[in-house]
Amino acid sequence: MIHLQHLVKDYGRTRAVDDLSLEVTAGEVCVLIGPSGCGKTTTLRMINRLIEPSSGHILIDDQDISQIKPERLRLSIGYAIQSVGLFPHMTVATNIAVVPKLLNWEKEATSQRVEELLRLVGLDPGEFGHKYPGQLSGGQAQRVGVARALAADPPILLMDEPFGAVDPLTRERLQYQFARIQQELKKTVILVTHDLNEAIRLADRIAIMSAGKLVQYDTPETILSRPANKFVHDFVGTDRALKRLSRIGVEGFVKPANPVAITDSISKIAAVIGRQPSAWVVNGDGRLLGWIDRKSLAQASSASQVLVAQTADEVAISRGATLHEALSLMLGQGVKSVPVVDEQERLIGEVSLSDVEAATVETEA
Repeated sequence: MIHLQHLVKDYGRTRAVDDLSLEVTAGEVCVLIGPSGCGKTTTLRMINRLIEPSSGHILIDDQDISQIKPERLRLSIGYAIQSVGLFPHMTVATNIAVVPKLLNWEKEATSQRVEELLRLVGLDPGEFGHKYPGQLSGGQAQRVGVARALAADPPILLMDEPFGAVDPLTRERLQYQFARIQQELKKTVILVTHDLNEAIRLADRIAIMSAGKLVQYDTPETILSRPANKFVHDFVGTDRALKRLSRIGVEGFVKPANPVAITDSISKIAAVIGRQPSAWVVNGDGRLLGWIDRKSLAQASSASQVLVAQTADEVAISRGATLHEALSLMLGQGVKSVPVVDEQERLIGEVSLSDVEAATVETEA
């Protein structure tokens, strides 16, 4: 557990953090968010003693960190930042191994940990371990940064805009990957962001700050449904019901998709489609290949002739996705339903616009 007690940080006559008190429970993600200059990054840096507080206390598992040497404290806390901070002259593997080496881990144990973490963040060790940071895309570099922060298996992870320097699509993928990793590892995480949607998606609790003060500290659901005051109400926006869709997984809304197989005859496909405008098409393993329009069947002799081939990345969502992602894809594609696939891109069902609408009405009730 991390406990901030009446934390204050002054820079001359400017008070960057003003009497901040909050607790972060072990294994949870706390997101600090607020306007620029509200004190969130200053707070994060005080937790690993990159900055010393003017007054107040920070306790980790009931121990005041002012009694711990800064170097020792930082070796026990993972730290990931927006600019990644990878050493350009070191390979990916060497970058990740920095803290284990400082802790005098055995060479074999360090190598195993590097391989394990690269796989955890979705990078092949054989392909990426020998590369240098300059050879990585922005998203790949961010994943390596997260892997390095996790290298010594720290119980606490501090993250300062960790996904802020990449394009929106890569950012969403990194958020999904982080949520998956956190579900597995259950680290105690404090994350700073300017992105409210990111906060809603990733946080167990959100701390909204303004002018150095804590304005509201609660679950995303409570903040969205019961803003503490006008500042929070305005900060989260009027589309609170839509934002809450980021907290609702699609799994409870998946319905059978009734697909056709690429090997089916045109007559069988027509019978399956019936009066529906189209149908999803799968291969023999159930993997999504695209879709077929009913109107195109009249001139076709085989399914492959009229298949609109599209990859799962283009038209589908994973079963771990949220209703917000489903709605975004529907709006982007101009469709009323999207297919849901498993890790092997096999079709498991679909989610419709009516499902999202029903969930939105429930969250407003």
